[in-house]
Amino acid sequence: MERLPSPKTMDYKTLPVNAWDENHVRCWLESTGIKKEYVEKLHAEEVTGPALMELDESFLKDIGMKKGQIQILIHKRNELLHLQDNAQQAKNSSSRTPDRREAQTGAETASNAPTPSTARGGSSGATGTTSGANTAPPTSGKMQRSKKSQLQSSAEVLELRNCRPFRSQDADFKYVKDTVLAPESGVNDLIIPCHEYKSFAIAAELNKDQLQSKFASEVIRFASACMNIRTNGTIHFGVMDSVEDKGWKHGQIVGIKVRKREDYVDALDLYIEKCFCDNLQEIARKCIHPPVFVEVISKDSEEQRFVVEVDIEPTAILVKKSCFEVYLPKYNESSRKVILTKEPALFQRVGAKSEPVQRNRLTAFIQAVQDRDAQRETAELSSTQAHTEIPQDLGRKLSILLNDGKSYMDDSLRYILVTNRCEQDNLNYINFLMHLNIFCVFDFDEHSSVSGLYSKYKEHHEASSYFLQDFFNEIKTDTRPSQKLFDQTSWIFCNGRSDFLGDEKPCDENTWIRTKKKYLKKVITCICEEILPERSFIVLFLLLSPVQKPLVDTFQEFYSEMNGTEYIICIAESRENYGKWANLAQASCSIETLEQRSIVGMKLSHVDATVQAMLPCTAQPRHLPVSTGGVCTLPLREEEKLYSLEILCADQCDDIKSNHWTEKKIQETEQNFYRGRKITWENLWLADRRLCGDIIEREACKEASKLLDGILRGSALNYPVAKLKIFHHPGSGGSTIARQVLWKSRKHFRCAVIKTSYPPSTVCSHVLALRDYEEREISHRFPVLLLIEDYDDEYFEELQIELVEAAATRKSNIPKPYFVLVCCRRCNDPERRCKASPLDTVAVTHKLTESEKSLFNTKLEKLKQKDVRPEFILTFVLMCEEFNATYVSDLVAHILHGIDLHSRDTCLMRYVALLNCYVPDSYVSLSHCEAFLGLGAYTESKLRAYDFKHRLSEQARMIFIELSTTYISSVRIIHCLVAKEILHQLSGNESQSQLATTLLQEKTLFENRFGREEFIKFIRHLFIRRDKRSRGDNTDTLFSPFIEHVCKAEDCEKAIAVLKAAYELLGKDPFFAQQLARLNYSNEKFEDAEYWARVAKSHLPGDSYILDTEGQVYRKWFSFTVDKMTEEDTPERIIMKTEIALKAMKCFRAAQQAAKAERETMNNAGYFGEVEVGCRLLRFLSTIPVFHRSAEGEYTELVKYLTTDYIPEEIRRTWGRLHSRLKGLRQNLYNALEWISDDLSYFQTDKNQEKDDENDEKEEQIYNPRKWLKRQSEVYAKFFISASLIEESNNGPESQLIRRMGIYKSGGGNVTTILSFLTDKKENRSAEKLERILSFYTENPLRDRLEDNDLIHYILCHITLACLAPGSAKLLPLQMLRELSLRFFKAKRPFPASAYFLLTLLYWPDEALDKEPNPDKDEILTSALQTLKHLYDIKMKNVPTRKKRIYTHFFLGKGYGLSKIVHKTKIDKLIMGSLDERRMKWLHGTVWNIQTIRENLKRVSGWTKDRNLFIRGHVKDLRILPLHYESVPSGNENVTFYLGFSFNGLVAFNIEVANDATCSRA
Repeated sequence: MERLPSPKTMDYKTLPVNAWDENHVRCWLESTGIKKEYVEKLHAEEVTGPALMELDESFLKDIGMKKGQIQILIHKRNELLHLQDNAQQAKNSSSRTPDRREAQTGAETASNAPTPSTARGGSSGATGTTSGANTAPPTSGKMQRSKKSQLQSSAEVLELRNCRPFRSQDADFKYVKDTVLAPESGVNDLIIPCHEYKSFAIAAELNKDQLQSKFASEVIRFASACMNIRTNGTIHFGVMDSVEDKGWKHGQIVGIKVRKREDYVDALDLYIEKCFCDNLQEIARKCIHPPVFVEVISKDSEEQRFVVEVDIEPTAILVKKSCFEVYLPKYNESSRKVILTKEPALFQRVGAKSEPVQRNRLTAFIQAVQDRDAQRETAELSSTQAHTEIPQDLGRKLSILLNDGKSYMDDSLRYILVTNRCEQDNLNYINFLMHLNIFCVFDFDEHSSVSGLYSKYKEHHEASSYFLQDFFNEIKTDTRPSQKLFDQTSWIFCNGRSDFLGDEKPCDENTWIRTKKKYLKKVITCICEEILPERSFIVLFLLLSPVQKPLVDTFQEFYSEMNGTEYIICIAESRENYGKWANLAQASCSIETLEQRSIVGMKLSHVDATVQAMLPCTAQPRHLPVSTGGVCTLPLREEEKLYSLEILCADQCDDIKSNHWTEKKIQETEQNFYRGRKITWENLWLADRRLCGDIIEREACKEASKLLDGILRGSALNYPVAKLKIFHHPGSGGSTIARQVLWKSRKHFRCAVIKTSYPPSTVCSHVLALRDYEEREISHRFPVLLLIEDYDDEYFEELQIELVEAAATRKSNIPKPYFVLVCCRRCNDPERRCKASPLDTVAVTHKLTESEKSLFNTKLEKLKQKDVRPEFILTFVLMCEEFNATYVSDLVAHILHGIDLHSRDTCLMRYVALLNCYVPDSYVSLSHCEAFLGLGAYTESKLRAYDFKHRLSEQARMIFIELSTTYISSVRIIHCLVAKEILHQLSGNESQSQLATTLLQEKTLFENRFGREEFIKFIRHLFIRRDKRSRGDNTDTLFSPFIEHVCKAEDCEKAIAVLKAAYELLGKDPFFAQQLARLNYSNEKFEDAEYWARVAKSHLPGDSYILDTEGQVYRKWFSFTVDKMTEEDTPERIIMKTEIALKAMKCFRAAQQAAKAERETMNNAGYFGEVEVGCRLLRFLSTIPVFHRSAEGEYTELVKYLTTDYIPEEIRRTWGRLHSRLKGLRQNLYNALEWISDDLSYFQTDKNQEKDDENDEKEEQIYNPRKWLKRQSEVYAKFFISASLIEESNNGPESQLIRRMGIYKSGGGNVTTILSFLTDKKENRSAEKLERILSFYTENPLRDRLEDNDLIHYILCHITLACLAPGSAKLLPLQMLRELSLRFFKAKRPFPASAYFLLTLLYWPDEALDKEPNPDKDEILTSALQTLKHLYDIKMKNVPTRKKRIYTHFFLGKGYGLSKIVHKTKIDKLIMGSLDERRMKWLHGTVWNIQTIRENLKRVSGWTKDRNLFIRGHVKDLRILPLHYESVPSGNENVTFYLGFSFNGLVAFNIEVANDATCSRA
C-alpha cells in the first residue's frame, strides 16, 4: 500500500524553506517527480531546508545522481526559491493595507510561498469565494468544477496585473483570467482612485430585477462613500473580494457573464433617481460614470466574460458643500419586488471598505465638508499641473534588444519578422530590414506583394514566398533542413495573398483561427524545435497598422516555444497599435514584461536611421569586373539569386566600416585564423589594409598562381572547363592558398566559392548566370574562377559534365577556358597526386622550405610580441614545426598536464577526439556540447547565465576550435593529428572500443535535437565508413579505420562487441548488422556471420546489397573450407562444402532479383558473386576422385555429369539432394555471365583499363571488369569441354554444347569478350584468335541454322575481325551478314539488345550496297532503333544517366562494307597523352580537333528542329541522340557531325552548324 504523507510532513507548504527539516524536504522532492531512489538518498544525507537552498551539482554527482535528474532538481529548487521571494514581496505589499485585509492575507501568502509550481497568465490560477451569500460564486456546474480545480492549486502564486486606467474608455484594454489586481485600497490623494472588488458571480446569473437591484446597491453604496470623502474610486464586478475560502485569491480576476449590457446601464439610471435626494440626482449622474465592460481573456477558454467597472469622479465644482445620503435598493424574495431601505444613510470610505457614518459622528462629519472640499480643490489643482515625463533612451534600448546585448550588429543572429500591413508612407522607412539577416517573415498583409512590405523587399532581395501549409511541408523533414532556407529569406503569407491566382484567399479572424492557426503552430514549433537553435535568432514583431488576433496568436506560439520573451522584441510607432497588441498578448505575458521588450512611440524613420547606424557595413553596392576592363554593379538581389555560390566581388569587404574594427576585434579575427579556422575574406582584407600582420604566402601559392596564369592565357590545352587542383595535407594551408589565389584574381576575373550542398545542376545554372551577368559579347567574356573544396568524386564529376555541356552550347573560338575549377582537397598523399597530373596540380605538404621556415618563425615571434599565447594558436605553432610527431606529442602532453581526467570537459574532449581522429571533417554541434556539459540550454533563465567558452577548462579552450557549419555552430579539435594524440594520451587504461561504447550510451548527445542528423551521420561513419583512395585516403580499407584499429590494437572480439553495441543503441540498424556479418566472416567466424547476415536480411529482406552480403558469407565460408581445412575430404565434408557453395549461389541469385526491383540503383554484385562461387565450385568438383581427369587431361566425367542425365553410382544416393542443383550449375553460370556481358556492353564501366598488373581479384572486378569477365569465361568453359564426349554423342546436343564451350573458352562466348579483342595491343594475335573462333562455326551459316546467341556472336566476330584484319579470308561480305541478321527483324520473338545493335551497324546506308533508296531497309533500321531505346529504358530504370553513361562502341568511318565501321579503340590509339589526358579530351570534345581522327571518320549531315536532331536514313528521317543535348542548336539549322553506334541507338558527336563549320558546338 502506498505510504501517505503525515500531517506534519504536509505542513511544508505553510513553512518557509529555511524552516524545513529533512522530512519536509522529502515530501517536497516527491512532488517534483524526482526518482524515488534519489529522494531516499537525499533524505539519508539529512538534506534540510537550508541545505536544499545551498545544493550544487557537484554534491548531487557525488551521491550518484544522473545528469537528467540533477537538471530537474536544480531547476525546481531555483523555481521554489524564486516563488518564495515573490510571495514575500507580495506580503510586504499587502501589509500597507488596513488591518482587516492584512489579517486575511498574511497567513495565506506565507502558505503559498514554497509551492514548487508557477502559474503564468492565462493558466488556471487559484480561486476563492466571497463573503456573504450574494457574492459567493456558484457551487454547481462549470464554476463548481473550476473551483475544484482551483482548490487543488490554491497555493499557486498568480501574476499581478494593473487595473484599467481611471476614466479610460480604451476598448482594447483587456484583463487576463486568473491574474490578480492589487488589494482593495482606501483613500490616497483623492485623485488616485480607491478600489473595491465584488465577485458578483451569483448575482450575474439572477433575473433582471434581482441583478439590477444588487448592482445598483453596490455601486450607490460605493459612490456615496467616494463622493462624501471627495475621492475618485472604481468599483469592479467580477473580481474576488474575499479570502475566507482559501481556494480563491483576493483580487483574482474571474469575470462574469453579461447577458445584456443595457441592464447594467439602466440599473444606474433607474436607481440614481430613486436612491438620491431630488436635488442631488443630477450631480450623482455626473459623478457616477456609465459602466465600462472590460473583456476577460483566457487561453484556456472561449467563454466570453467581463469585469464590469464603474468610475466615481466627485469633482469639486459638482460636489461642493453637498453630502450624499442614499437609500439602498434590496430585492424582497417573498414579494418579488425591489424595496428601498427605510432610512437614508451617509456612507464614507473607511480603509478599503464603504461604511455608513455613525449617528453619533454625523454632525462632525457634515461640519468637515468644507475641509474636504478644500482638499479636493487642492488635489485637482496639483493634478492638472504638467508632469514632465523623462523620455526613455529608446535608441539605446533598440540597439541592445535588436543585437542581444551587443552595441553593434553582425551575422551571428538571424531574425524572424512578424508584421502586418505597411502603409505607403512607411515603406520609405523600412530600409533597415533590408540589412537584417532575416530567416523568414510571417506577413499578415494580403496586399504585401502588390503594395506592401514584400513589394519593397523584392526590390532589394530574392525571397521564396509560401503560404503557411506549404512552408510547413517545405520544412518538415527527417533530414537536415535545406540549405536554401538559410541562403534565401522565406516570405510566409499567413492570411492569403491578393495577387495570387490560386485559391488561397484572405479570411476573417474566426475562419483563420479555424483553418490556418494549426499550420502556424506547426511551423513555429518546427522552426524552434528542429531548425534554429535557442539563442540563435530573434523574433521581431513590427506593428505597422491596427492589430488583429492572429498576430497575437503568433506571439503566444513563439512565447510558448521559446520559453519567454528573452529573444522576442516588438517595435511599434503607434501607441494605439501597441496597446491593442499588448492587451491581447497579456494572456501569455504581463504588460510590464512586454514593455521591457518593446520599442513604442519611436518614429519609424528614427528606428530606420538608428539601426542603419549600427550596421557593420555601409550600404554601398558591390561590383564585379567586366571583360572591357571596368566593373559593373552587382545588386544584392541578383547576388541572392545565385544562392549556390559565395561570390567574391572585386571590392570585397570594402564596404566594411573601419570604426567597427576595434583592435580587440582585429586581434580576435587574426587569432582565430592562426588557431586553425578557415581563412576568411576579412583576414585577407585586413592584411591588405595593413590593419593586421601579413599573411604568409607559401611557395605552393606562387606555383598555383603560375599554373593559373598559364590556364587563363590559354597556353594549356583548350578545354572549356579547366582544372587547377590543390591537394594538401590537413592543416598545411591548402585552403588558405586556394583563397589567396582567388583573392589576387578578384579584380580581373569573376570568382566564387561553390556550396556543395546544392546539386550540380543548380550550381551550373548559377555559374552561367554569373559569367553572363552584364556582359554583351560572348567571345570577350573571361573565365569564371570557381573554388570547390573537399568534394565528393561523384559530385565533382557530375558538376564537370554539367559545365562542359553548358560550355558546348556557346559558340566560341577563344583559346581561354569558360570555367576554371580550383579544386582544393585534403588528402594524405598530395605528392603522389601531383605526380599523376603535374600540369595542373599543386601539392601542399607539412614540409616547409628553408625560406618558408624563416617566414613562419618570424611570424610566430610577431604574434608572441602581441601577447598571443602559443597555446592559443596551436595550428600555426604546429605548422612552424612541420607537424613533427614528437613535437605534437610533447605539445599535447604539455597542454594536458594537470587536467581533471574525470570532468565532463575532459570526457567531451575525448569524444570529439575520437570522431575527429577517425571521421574526416567531423564536428560536434555547440548545442550538443551545451547539453552534455549541462549548461542549461533549455531552461527558462531570463539571462544567458554562461558563455560556452568560459565554462570550459583551459585545456579544452586551447584544443577546441569553434566553427560555423551551415546553420549551427559547432566545435572540433584544431587538427586531426592533435586529436589522435589526445586520444592516445587521455586513454589511460580505457581502450578505444570502451570509449566508443561509452559514447554510444550518452543519451544526452543522441537525443539532442539540433545538429542531430550530422551527429548520427558521424557516429555511423565512425563504425561503417571505409577509407577509399578515390576520396584521398591512403588505402582502400575493408572496414572503417576505427574498426580496423580496434581489430589491430585490441582484437577482433572487441571490434565485434563495439559494433554489436552500436547496432543495439542505434535502433538496430540493419547496416550495422551487415557490417557485423562482414567482420565475422573476415575473421573466419562463419556461424556468427551467417546469424548477422540473417538479422540484416530480416530488417531489409529486399535490399540487394544486404542479400549480396549474405552470399559473401557463404562464398568466404566455402573458400575457407576448400583452402584452409586440412582434414581429409570425406564424403560428408565434400557434401557440406558443396552445400555451402550452392547456398552462396542461391543468395547471389536472390540479390540479383532484388537488384532488378530496385529502381534507383544498379547493383550487379550478385552476378559477379555467383560467377566467382560457381567457377570455384567447378574447380573443387574437378578435384573429387569420382570426377577424375582423363588421360588427355579432360574433365570428361564431370562434363558428362553436369550436362547430361548421367550420375556416377558412387554418389547417386549420397548426393541425392545435390544432383538437380548441380545439373543447373552450367545454365545459372551462363545466365550470370551473359548479364554481365550485356551490362558491360551498355555502359562505360572501365575505371582503368590500363592496369595489366592487377593481382587482386576484387580490384580487377571493379577496375577492369572486361578483363575479369574474359578470365572467368575461360574458367567456366574449361570445365565443359571434352573431345571424347563429342565423339560419343555423335553430334548430338551434348556435342553442340561442348563446341559452344570451346568458342567460349577461346573468347567468343559473349559480346564483351569478343569486343575485348579490339583492346589487345597485339592486333595480329587477336585476329588469329578470332579466325580460330570462326572456324568453330559451320562453313555455311545460311544453310546450317545457328542458335540466336550463336548467330549474334558469329556476326560480331566478323565485324570485330574486320576492324583488326580487313583483308582476312575468313570474313563474309556485308550483304551476307545482312541476310543472316534478318532473323532478328522478321522473327516475332524477343532477342538480346546486341541483336538490334548489330542491325543498326549492318543496315546503316552503305555507299556500295545502297545506291538506290530502299524503304524496307529503313523499316529494319527504325525498328531496331526503337527496340534499342525501349530496352535501354528498361535497363536504366530511374538511375540518372550521369551515373551510368552510355558507351559508344563504333563510329561511322570513311569507306564501305565492313571497313566503314571504326571501333572506339582505334580512335583512342590516335590520341596522345596519359589516360587522364585522353579522358579529358573526350570529355571536352577536343578529340575532334585531331587531324588523324578527322581523316578516319566520316562526317554526316543532318538538321535540327525544336532542339531535336534528325538525319536521313535510306528514305525516312531518323531522330538521333546528341552526345550533349545542350550542343544541339536552337531553331532550324543544317548541321554536320560524327555518328556513333551504341546500345541506346545512334549518337551524334561534334555537332557543327553546316554554314559555319569552324564553330565547334560539341
